[in-house]
Amino acid sequence: MKISRFKKAHKTLTFFATNFDYREPYQILVDATFCQIALQNKVIIEEQIKKYFQTTIKLVTTQCVILEAESLGSPLAGATMIVKKFHVHKCGHEGAPVPASQCIKSMTKGGRYVIASQDRTLQDSLRRVPGRILLYLHKATPVLEEPSEASKKYVSKKSQKSLTSGIEKHVEHLKQIQTIQNEKLYKQIKTRRGPKNPNPLSCKKSTKQKGKKPNPIIAKESKLSETSKVQMKKKRKRIKTSNHIKTL
Repeated sequence: MKISRFKKAHKTLTFFATNFDYREPYQILVDATFCQIALQNKVIIEEQIKKYFQTTIKLVTTQCVILEAESLGSPLAGATMIVKKFHVHKCGHEGAPVPASQCIKSMTKGGRYVIASQDRTLQDSLRRVPGRILLYLHKATPVLEEPSEASKKYVSKKSQKSLTSGIEKHVEHLKQIQTIQNEKLYKQIKTRRGPKNPNPLSCKKSTKQKGKKPNPIIAKESKLSETSKVQMKKKRKRIKTSNHIKTL
């Protein structure tokens, strides 16, 4: 039974720590009604709450809570003695005290407090505000109330909003990537356009060189070679000598 109670309390604290920035040591804001029930059931508040939370805690109260308990006289004399032992936080009502419930509501706006109270009206009022943690005594057992509907709805809207914004950011990121890729592709296409060089395999070198004058030395040498070839082709004529000349 104790393990299951601790698991529920741990789950509730994790919920508020994740979504509403509650941190250790958890500050327990105690009023006189909580101290009165603890006194009736012989509960040592600090000891029991430490065992229940199984983490570091700090018990605090306000000057308005103490003054209201003192004003109620002897019925709350024991509760007043207990509540005076806790650390007193400044509530901003010094010199002009307000009812304890009003003071506690104002304290929850500016800080992260676990409200320990048996005041039903105060509990109902705090349940309507997201992010408020309630602690009460069921006979001699401290009970950390589960997150209210207001807190659950707030977290649901917050997660839905973050999911939508995350999707929108992802889509925007993809659009930027696509734009950059399109610009790169456009630049590549633009650089490719323009006059292209002819294919060297499809071009044949011309045998005649147009517009160039022949070299005179080469031309002369070619003529000499042609004449020599013609002279060699011509047959040499043999001159016959007569016999009477031979006998001489």
